[in-house]
Amino acid sequence: MVICPICQSRLNCEKQRWHCENNHSFDVARQGYVNLLPVQQKHSLTPGDTKEMVAARRAFLDGGYYLPIAKTLRSLVDALQPKTILDAGCGEGYYLSHLTHIPERWGIDISKDAVRFAAVRDKAAHWLTATAAHLPFEAQSFDCVLSMFAFTAEAEFQRVLKENGYFIQVLAGKDHLLGLKRIIYPTVFDKEKNIQPSLHGFTLIKSQTLCFDFELNNAQTVHDLLYMTPHVHRIGKDGAQALAQTSQLFDRAEVIFNVYQVDKSSKIC
Repeated sequence: MVICPICQSRLNCEKQRWHCENNHSFDVARQGYVNLLPVQQKHSLTPGDTKEMVAARRAFLDGGYYLPIAKTLRSLVDALQPKTILDAGCGEGYYLSHLTHIPERWGIDISKDAVRFAAVRDKAAHWLTATAAHLPFEAQSFDCVLSMFAFTAEAEFQRVLKENGYFIQVLAGKDHLLGLKRIIYPTVFDKEKNIQPSLHGFTLIKSQTLCFDFELNNAQTVHDLLYMTPHVHRIGKDGAQALAQTSQLFDRAEVIFNVYQVDKSSKIC
């Protein structure tokens, strides 16, 4: 069900090399992942999260601070009983690695460093460097697609989902990480946020909010938290200095889980 990102013909997935009938070939990396991100789909030389950001996310998540998110995700997935699942924007593979009971698991991310980390973390899943905007899969390949704090490419997700397939969208709530924000920004604005977006081709069948408190007790973990969020790209000099002096943080996570089902009346084939 994997297709060539250049010509969209089916890939023959061999142990060391994947290739299509038009002689486009892609090597399987030593860690086990395959890079299916052609240069024309890149927006920079090294798109996606940097190695430092990926390492920070791995360290923070392995500390168990976001385990309630992984457990809630597993509960929602289990209720849907998928046999094939895709994590579109998988990062370093933390959340997909909590779904090892699913028979066939795929993870894609635009960051090659993230996918390399994921392939080392979980050798039983299939990992690809690719973009959610151009998923390298045939139509109707998956029972379920996940987007964990990542880009929602609704048309592509609908295309690769089977009839009656499910999309689980995980978003940060309006008050997510207020403690961190109050350190790094001079003012925290109370902005409204659409936490149940309407997606073309999908029907929202369930939405739930998870809130939980956590405590960080050293400066390195506080640093790791920042580097796994979009705030690392927005922080100013004063905010960075304030965070560097922070060795303890009490904060609250607010996470939205939206479960959508493919609307058969608008299914893209």
